[in-house]
Amino acid sequence: MTETGGRRAAEMFFDPMCPWAWMTSRWLMEVEKVRDVDMTWTVMSLSVLNEGRDLSEGYREMLDRAWLPVRTIIAAQQHGPEVNKKLYDAMGQRIHLEQRGKDADDLRAVCVEALAEAGLPAQLIEHAAPVKGDDVDMALRASHQRAMDLVGDEVGTPVVAFEGVAFFGPVVTPAPKGEAAGKLWDGCLLVAGTPGFYELKRTRDADPDFS
Repeated sequence: MTETGGRRAAEMFFDPMCPWAWMTSRWLMEVEKVRDVDMTWTVMSLSVLNEGRDLSEGYREMLDRAWLPVRTIIAAQQHGPEVNKKLYDAMGQRIHLEQRGKDADDLRAVCVEALAEAGLPAQLIEHAAPVKGDDVDMALRASHQRAMDLVGDEVGTPVVAFEGVAFFGPVVTPAPKGEAAGKLWDGCLLVAGTPGFYELKRTRDADPDFS
């Protein structure tokens, strides 16, 4: 990652459908306020990650829908990299806070509304239908693979990368704010940057708290 005007750049890889990635993104927005870090936001895909895996019917159905939001963002990148965060925020508000997108038609509406909120052409949604091997598909897979190359294959979304250190997560709820967010950032960098350190985990007993 590069240094920008005394601040350092970090990167988060996200899938708009993942509630835990949404929590991580809200935490990182707090980190930007209390640490000299500027985030960039990059797409990865739960649908790509789970191709060919034996999954429950409900999760497979969600993944079949999940192609649309990530392809919408990839298709919109012709308007500049800043669209990633604009669309992520607009989609996440609807998907996670408003609990929308539970079926294919409403998820398409969510993506169209997000494009409008970001000031982007509604026609971009026509490039978002899943077509394996088209330009959008190849760009999506390349973006996803970059996250995997940084952190390894045995993780999901989100992935965070900073100055040669990459890690999955953190999985946290609610998103820490203020200096608590900064301390968690410091701790993540400490453990992820320790040679030979791979995993720290405990049973999750709470759902995402979006408050």
